[in-house]
Amino acid sequence: MAIKTETALNKTKPLDKKKTTPQKGGPPNYSAIAESTEFKSLKRKKNKFILPITIFFLLSYILLPILTSYTTILNNNAFGDIAWVWIYALSLFVMTWVLCMVYVRRANDFDKEAEIIFEKEKAGDYK
Repeated sequence: MAIKTETALNKTKPLDKKKTTPQKGGPPNYSAIAESTEFKSLKRKKNKFILPITIFFLLSYILLPILTSYTTILNNNAFGDIAWVWIYALSLFVMTWVLCMVYVRRANDFDKEAEIIFEKEKAGDYK
């Protein structure tokens, strides 16, 4: 004796291909957001900020082993028995914390702009 059962998984509806924009409350329309001038402006501002800081950070860190390996500039004493290499190395820690704090502040601004873009998309401004 077999019992026939139907589950919710067996009841599928055909896809409505006429809808190209998401309904309100649905997933964001990322392709429309990516084409918007606000998003492109946000990306441009973010890249203008991140690229120079990243280059500065990497060059600062790479410069220490280069200067200590191939020159004697940092071997001189700055004051007392403390050589310039120690000051440079400790300043890298300070620089890292400062860059981190600057980045967090700017990232918060970028997040606010991104939130405005998402709110515009939810309101239906991007089609």
